[in-house]
Amino acid sequence: MATPGEWLRANLGVLIASIAIVCLAAIALVVVFVFRVQNVSVEGNVHYTSEEIEAMVLTDRLSYNSLYLSLKYRNKEIRDIPFIETMSVRVDSPDSITIRVYEKSVAGYVEYMGRYMYFDRDGIVVESSETRTEGIPQVTGIRFDHVVLYEALPVKNTDIFQEILSITQMLSKHQITTDKIYFNESNEITLYFDNIRAKLGKDNLEEKVMRLEQILPNLSGESGVLDLQNYSEDRKNVTFQKDG
Repeated sequence: MATPGEWLRANLGVLIASIAIVCLAAIALVVVFVFRVQNVSVEGNVHYTSEEIEAMVLTDRLSYNSLYLSLKYRNKEIRDIPFIETMSVRVDSPDSITIRVYEKSVAGYVEYMGRYMYFDRDGIVVESSETRTEGIPQVTGIRFDHVVLYEALPVKNTDIFQEILSITQMLSKHQITTDKIYFNESNEITLYFDNIRAKLGKDNLEEKVMRLEQILPNLSGESGVLDLQNYSEDRKNVTFQKDG
């Protein structure tokens, strides 16, 4: 009969292997259950919903492991997503992550060859899409003969982009969303809101937008032309001509 010492020497390899297997199993359980992502915070997103952003990052079962995410996105950002400059992933705790979204600055879009061409504040075309994005106005009345992605729209008057930026910032400040911004040959502005066309002209735009904010709720369901071209602090001239 083998002594305890002899038995231990004979089975030492098996014991070490068994202990190693148990330790590895314990570590695996910790990695699977303790580091499982259950809370996701999304910051900076406007174009996409938080659920859509989450789906872009958590693409498979392995992605729900915060330890895996911390290794995958360490010193690395997510790129090549339409309308997004970059996205970063931060692990806050074993079960919580934060996705930070840095969206491209989009001022408006033009239609070209059946596609929606989105441009930034400098007129640079930053995205081409077959679908229209809510909340971004169409810009019409500007003339161009071609469009190249990541290049400026080839318009004669490049100052038009500063005017677009100014009017969109004014509208955003007063929480007004327009469907379309139209510029005529004199660069006078008309804004479209469903069936309402608001003629602003090109002067005293800040005062006109402030007045527009007050008037629009009263025109819900109406169809016609709201003329604010001659409106100013001194002249309170506003008319509305119904269609038909």
